[in-house]
Amino acid sequence: MQDYPHFHKNRTNLLLHIVVVPAFVAGFVFAAWSAIQGDWILSLLALCVPLLSIALQGAGHKQEPNPPLPFDGPRDFVVRIFSEQFYRFPKFVLSGEWLRALRSSR
Repeated sequence: MQDYPHFHKNRTNLLLHIVVVPAFVAGFVFAAWSAIQGDWILSLLALCVPLLSIALQGAGHKQEPNPPLPFDGPRDFVVRIFSEQFYRFPKFVLSGEWLRALRSSR
């Protein structure tokens, strides 16, 4: 977590993350719930939300002065994406670091 603010300084990226990370979580949870309920079509449609969220976050990170470290492979991609969406970014917000980063981005 110590290096997380280093990769999240750009105002546009910070504002984008505050919207699309919760969308990722909600879309993923809804997709999983729909699959458990046996509604595979709805589940597949709901997976479009996390995919769009990842694409938008990638575009946002291109605005950063310090781009994220490259992924080491597919496993690293999955682990880092899920840990960011479900743990690191929520902790970044709840700790007040997101707001501090936003204020210093002006």
